[in-house]
Amino acid sequence: MQDQKLQVTDIPEPTPGPGEVLVEVIRTGICGSDKSCLAHGDDFNRNAIGAFGQPMLDLSNPIVFGHEFVAKVVSYGPDTEQKLAPGTRVVSIPFLMREQPVMLGFAGVDAPGAYAERMLLSEALLIPVPDNVSDDLAALTEPLAVALHALDRVDTAAGDVPLVVGCGPIGLAIIVLLAGRGIGPIVAADLSPERRDLALKVGAEVVVDPAVDSPYQAWMQAAATDNPAMMATPTALAGQLPLRPTIGFECTGVPGVLQQMISGSPPGTRIGIAGINLKSDTIEPAQMIVKELDARACLYYSPAEFAETLRMLSSGAIDPTPLITGHVGLDGVADSFERLATSPTDAKILLDPSR
Repeated sequence: MQDQKLQVTDIPEPTPGPGEVLVEVIRTGICGSDKSCLAHGDDFNRNAIGAFGQPMLDLSNPIVFGHEFVAKVVSYGPDTEQKLAPGTRVVSIPFLMREQPVMLGFAGVDAPGAYAERMLLSEALLIPVPDNVSDDLAALTEPLAVALHALDRVDTAAGDVPLVVGCGPIGLAIIVLLAGRGIGPIVAADLSPERRDLALKVGAEVVVDPAVDSPYQAWMQAAATDNPAMMATPTALAGQLPLRPTIGFECTGVPGVLQQMISGSPPGTRIGIAGINLKSDTIEPAQMIVKELDARACLYYSPAEFAETLRMLSSGAIDPTPLITGHVGLDGVADSFERLATSPTDAKILLDPSR
């Protein structure tokens, strides 16, 4: 990517440095954040500068996207243990552990992301992929780890009743993980009937068109209980309500939706903010205070969460197969960006560089 345009071009094969491994990419997931970086790179940098004092992207040079991947080992650089034989399939957290760490998928041609035939990984972060996990499912380890982190950020527990607002890839992945943990009934809301159908396929039990019905009313109906032992902890002003504990996930990133969730949430709700809103927004903090709401932003995952996600895929505890809605080669990436922006039937399109 350069100058807000995608192009397929030849770049030099990267050379692994100390502790690094050259790998051949097998599958790569096309992520919504890639589309956002393409269209709104300046906004990413503005927010990164506000948060950390430096930009996230070097927009003056080409960027090679791709941070959701499965690959196979080709060769090792110096100072490596070389425990995994060439040809071993691996997944990895998308970072290079250099003196100045590199966020793979958001860097330049010297450290390309997985929209490439070959890339570099840090040996210390490699996890071999079990034989019973397909290439397609292994490529979903990273986005599913993002979803697992969102669940962990809001301290999801048995007995909670979740609402997922926005059934794009991240919302659907959160539903997959909620279902895998046996948390429910899961209420999901999206304007698209196709997205609501996908939500049902991956584990939602109640789906709502927010243009027709209130997802918050459906959520409270799903959480209703007359069993005192199952009720949420009382709050100072609302007292004891006949509701189970409620957790909400804002997965749209659309300005105004977070405030809708604040207004609609029962007292004591824990809210995970998983959709990336690059613009300014307005909320009513006093509503959060009087309801004693928790709002926790969610980004990336821990190494333990990443590894746990692969274990869940291998054990069959989660089945994200319905999320995969297409495969393309390198020359089909630009079209995939357009499909993901306009087609409600697409969720996760996978890049196969060998196609």
